[in-house]
Amino acid sequence: MEMEGRSRRRFLQDLALGGLFLTAGGIAGACSPKEPTGPRKRPREVISRVSGTPGDPPNIILINADDLGYGDLGCYGSRAIRTPETDRLAREGVRFTDFHTCDSVCTPSRAGLLTGRYPRRMDLYFPLFPESLSLPKKLLTQVGYLAGRVGLIDTAEGSGNSGMPPQEITLAQALKLRGYRTAMVGKWHLGDFTVTPAYNPIHYGFDSFLGVPYSNDMTPFPLYRNTRAVEPHIADQSRLTGLYTEEAIRFIRSGPAGPFFLYLAHNFPHRPLHVSKAFQNRSPGGLYGDVVEELDWSLGRLLETLQSRQAEDNTLIIFTSDNGPWYEGSPGPFRGRKGQTYEGGHRVPFIARWPKRIPPGLLCEEPAMNIDLFPTCLALAGLTLPVDRLIDGRDISALLTQSGAKSPHEALYFYHHGHLEGVRSGPWKYFRSLNHYVWPMPVNKKIGPINHHTTGPSPLLFNLDTDPGEAYNLINRYPERGRKLEEKMVHWERTLAENPGGWVK
Repeated sequence: MEMEGRSRRRFLQDLALGGLFLTAGGIAGACSPKEPTGPRKRPREVISRVSGTPGDPPNIILINADDLGYGDLGCYGSRAIRTPETDRLAREGVRFTDFHTCDSVCTPSRAGLLTGRYPRRMDLYFPLFPESLSLPKKLLTQVGYLAGRVGLIDTAEGSGNSGMPPQEITLAQALKLRGYRTAMVGKWHLGDFTVTPAYNPIHYGFDSFLGVPYSNDMTPFPLYRNTRAVEPHIADQSRLTGLYTEEAIRFIRSGPAGPFFLYLAHNFPHRPLHVSKAFQNRSPGGLYGDVVEELDWSLGRLLETLQSRQAEDNTLIIFTSDNGPWYEGSPGPFRGRKGQTYEGGHRVPFIARWPKRIPPGLLCEEPAMNIDLFPTCLALAGLTLPVDRLIDGRDISALLTQSGAKSPHEALYFYHHGHLEGVRSGPWKYFRSLNHYVWPMPVNKKIGPINHHTTGPSPLLFNLDTDPGEAYNLINRYPERGRKLEEKMVHWERTLAENPGGWVK
């Protein structure tokens, strides 16, 4: 009761502070987007081709589901959802059991995925909302943000960026230097290009784009082809998975010979759930299961297309998720869900197949993170890393292709709303503190906001080898280990404060 009382008092204090912030000139920071600034240097000025690189880099297909849980696929233990195509991908390639996203919500996770850098460097730590929101709604989202921060309010952090800073180099921009043709299909969520056209994926290295600016629970929900709105609002979301699949197939089949990069970012199983008639009421997992089974069908169509074009041998196809499950879906054996730094919030499925290089049936149990895909794909394409910035991800090509390879990470850091909450080193995971409030909090009309979880007193220390469910706090038994991990967090924060953007002079 005493802990609950303190938490309630802190929450109310934060809301009061938030009100002062908003009324004392913070409204501009909270509600007005930061205009994107120009790029530091062009990719070709800071990325080079590795000397002696073979001339046959792989095609790369990166499939990113939205809110798909660790336990939602058959190859990860699901008994309610049938995913034969994804299971086949795992049998014919490598399946990771300890793969993480750099954040447990949409925008920052996607920023890290495409750049190889922690989203904290980009001032992206919260799901971006349509810039066309009315002022009252923007204020409400800011109140939700403050509720999530709980005592960690900071004016500069509260404003953040309204989209991906243009000085960042995306995977698409880098691969174009190696002659890749590039396309994005699906959900962007790295800046509302309907209001600020500079945030359109076309300006981040993609030759073509068909998709939407943000999550499917936001309105208006327009469909864009490149820079033109082809539908001002998608009334029937049940056709999205099929539409994206056909567009992806068209891209694979079209264009001149040479390598291609396809980023397919599905809108589902993010809520609200929609599925085509062909998949309605088919799955034992209910509507959520129907949606996931249609995503599995989509993967199967892509595999068929590669086979028909005799392109599967030299195509690296990756299937993963942007974070853990939200209201429905399974985090598997892990604690927590989307929006939390427990394992269930950021440990996600990760499967890769590349017949030319990845032996079938490989299992990787080493920790890795989605920021690793940028340096890994550049290495596989025969490109150097940018010389003007720090890349936080590591090349995990050995984990993809070799049994017994070890993780290149000494530590992984976990953020919540831009605040560093925990660190992982080896099997040990340490939380300095955990946020009681997860935004957006689901609301029950009868009882009000629902708190997703309680944490008890901090700090927390878990051994994920013996306790993957984060059920047993070992901080009192191993205080010295906790102290060393705390020092690691402090050192990381100090380094980040000295050079937030990670620019190399």
